[in-house]
Amino acid sequence: MASEQLLNEKQAEKQEVKGYFESTGFDRWNRIYSDSDDVNKVQRNIRIGHQKTVDEVLAWIKDSDKLKDVSFCDAGCGVGSLSIPLAGMGAGSINASDISSAMAEEAERRAREAGLDMSRLNFVASDLESLSGSFHTVCCLDVFIHYPQEAAEDMVRHLCSLSEQRLIVSFAPYTPLLALLKGIGQLFPGPSKTTRAYTLKEKGIVAAAEACGFQPVRRSLNKAPFYFSRLIEFQKA
Repeated sequence: MASEQLLNEKQAEKQEVKGYFESTGFDRWNRIYSDSDDVNKVQRNIRIGHQKTVDEVLAWIKDSDKLKDVSFCDAGCGVGSLSIPLAGMGAGSINASDISSAMAEEAERRAREAGLDMSRLNFVASDLESLSGSFHTVCCLDVFIHYPQEAAEDMVRHLCSLSEQRLIVSFAPYTPLLALLKGIGQLFPGPSKTTRAYTLKEKGIVAAAEACGFQPVRRSLNKAPFYFSRLIEFQKA
């Protein structure tokens, strides 16, 4: 009975997130992840922080791969902040997905507008749980903020099952200070709290990946006001 209740709660929360990003959330985050000046100070800083994370991932990938031979899964692609520059760098193939069809459609529109080769770039609407296939590298950036600890660790194991060689994830790390800020509404202020926002314990995320045979090889912490993101690259042992 308890497990059924937990499943129902997870499904309800998933639908809440999906509904948010296909309505008011889409407009808000589409502006944040753009060059629009129609953003407030908090949103501008989130944009800066997220871009730092994307830029670091691109640097890691460029440093270690012959991109034309590498397949990628961008799980929770948003409006294509990672997929589009990755395609521009010459990645072999990219399967990009987002729980919001509005986000996936906007990402595809931006990719076409950029003149990218769409035969190597595929955008679909899908939740993370439904993703399948096999990819050299799986990336999941700033999505785990919608997952509590146990669900996030389950998702790490699922993403590991899709990865042949490498998994790159980012998440808001749990610290006593961030927990305090979140509790008093200073970490995720105002409209940003429309959906639940979770901080995660790094030890649990690492343990979940290690249980699947993946070892952490690089870490960084990217931050701006109102943005904190632990970035970890795992490679198959």
